[in-house]
Amino acid sequence: MEDKIHYDTIVIGAGPAGLTAGIYLSRARLKTLIISEGVVGGQMVLTHEIANYPGVESISGYQLANIMKKQAKSFGCEIKSNIKIDRIELEGDIKRVTLSDGKEYTSDSIILTSGGRSRTLGVPGEEKFKGRGISYCATCDGDFFTGKEIVVVGGGNSALEEAVSLTKYATKVTIVHQFDNFQAFEHAVQEAKSNPKIQFKMESTVTAFYGEEKLESVDIKNLKTGETENFKTDGTFIFIGYVPNTEFLKGKVEMNQWGEIITGSDMSTNLPGVYAGGDSVTKRYRQVTTAVGDGTIAALAASNYLHNKRIATLK
Repeated sequence: MEDKIHYDTIVIGAGPAGLTAGIYLSRARLKTLIISEGVVGGQMVLTHEIANYPGVESISGYQLANIMKKQAKSFGCEIKSNIKIDRIELEGDIKRVTLSDGKEYTSDSIILTSGGRSRTLGVPGEEKFKGRGISYCATCDGDFFTGKEIVVVGGGNSALEEAVSLTKYATKVTIVHQFDNFQAFEHAVQEAKSNPKIQFKMESTVTAFYGEEKLESVDIKNLKTGETENFKTDGTFIFIGYVPNTEFLKGKVEMNQWGEIITGSDMSTNLPGVYAGGDSVTKRYRQVTTAVGDGTIAALAASNYLHNKRIATLK
């Protein structure tokens, strides 16, 4: 058993960005390894139905992830999932990734696609109903709630803007916010308040989710009075922030104050031979398609970096 194996590129993360990078790199006959601490597919596998992926009328996130995985492996890409990364070294010509079991992998370049996660409420029933009435993406799932009544949790720009967007589908949207005022731009607040389909429950929070196969109701606690109301709803959208999976990269690559990796137009970071893409980078829109675009660009840039590096070595 080898404890140290060298690759042209190591991709950290197996979401749509990482899998796309793996497809492009391995198809270019570059020795490629994808390492993921989670499942193959990332957050994509939590989506019951994807109906806005170009060229595909409808597919589950799990199915799409499996197709991408199969493609990458068919070109020779190696994939290791559900394993813990103990240490990562990004500086210098040789990059190193050490797993918790002591195995070490090295490469000439690396692509960081560790993804991210929507901030959760962390209340009873939330895990159970993710993808079955609870969503964190209006663009992804809004259409599934056509003619339904829904709840939106949050009070920032994203919550208000997405609530307005969701009125294209839902007959009624109830915004639940923990404070008595919104943390959003005035125009976003006014647009939400002027929409006849939107009502508000201020100084309140959702404390539990209920249902059988799908979400049927939520508990809404009034933080001022302490009273709790069981509120019937067909779905709940949660917009209380976003957390990139970059804790293990702190101090190793340039990030902004929210922990998002800063990249150039070619997905390059501040370190030579290190690229990034997907939900872990600074960006406004987080979709499967934008992640795929990031993975494509990062892979092409890494391929070009490796090509130039080899030419320089021959001189």
